[in-house]
Amino acid sequence: MSSHIYDMSSQETRLLAGIISTLSVGGSQDVRTEVFPDILMLLRADVLASFEWDPRAGSYGNPFTINQDPDNIERYRNWYQFRDPMTEKLRGLRRAAHVEEVISKPDLRKTEFYNDFLARDGMHHGVNLFMLSSTRELADLRIWRHRNRPDFGEREIDLLTIIGPFMRKALSLAPEVSLDMLTERERDVALLIARGCFDKDIARVLGIGFATVRTHLGNCMTKLGCANRTELAALVSKLSH
Repeated sequence: MSSHIYDMSSQETRLLAGIISTLSVGGSQDVRTEVFPDILMLLRADVLASFEWDPRAGSYGNPFTINQDPDNIERYRNWYQFRDPMTEKLRGLRRAAHVEEVISKPDLRKTEFYNDFLARDGMHHGVNLFMLSSTRELADLRIWRHRNRPDFGEREIDLLTIIGPFMRKALSLAPEVSLDMLTERERDVALLIARGCFDKDIARVLGIGFATVRTHLGNCMTKLGCANRTELAALVSKLSH
């Protein structure tokens, strides 16, 4: 183990053990929700963002963020990811890396991406981890500190290097959920549920029987791995944006 790792409090040591334990179980619907808040604390960071690469759309989607303005995330998805001078280079490394490995801070600060996107949420010092399984792109990990904080060092790279294989395995085992798993009619029902419609309203809008709506609802929850209507609505809302 690198000497940098010994720069940890007892709480951080417990955090690291808990992260690895959770990731070792694997198969969660969204590993990010379970462990990324703890990783943010472990790396003594301020902002975290994670996206999934969609090869069909040629863009990043399904964001998971901590301490980032939702409006800024939408700006990234709709505009700034296509004017990003660093992410594709970091993605190509397939390992934990400082942002400065691919672009210097002075050069980054000259860009629209920094001034109109990163700086809005105080993202100044960055480390990234992009992961790939044997069959698909996995959710990435983008971690930032504010400008008035010290830069990330080798401690954070070493920690991400330790966590990386466990995260890669857990994300690989997690089911790949999308609305494409549903039939056209099931998707119609699911989208209306995400909009807050009641079953009787869905039946009227789609011109189908109440019992048929209930059947489609059950199929949607089974296919997407949701335990109840509320969970289904939240997941469909996330997948459809």
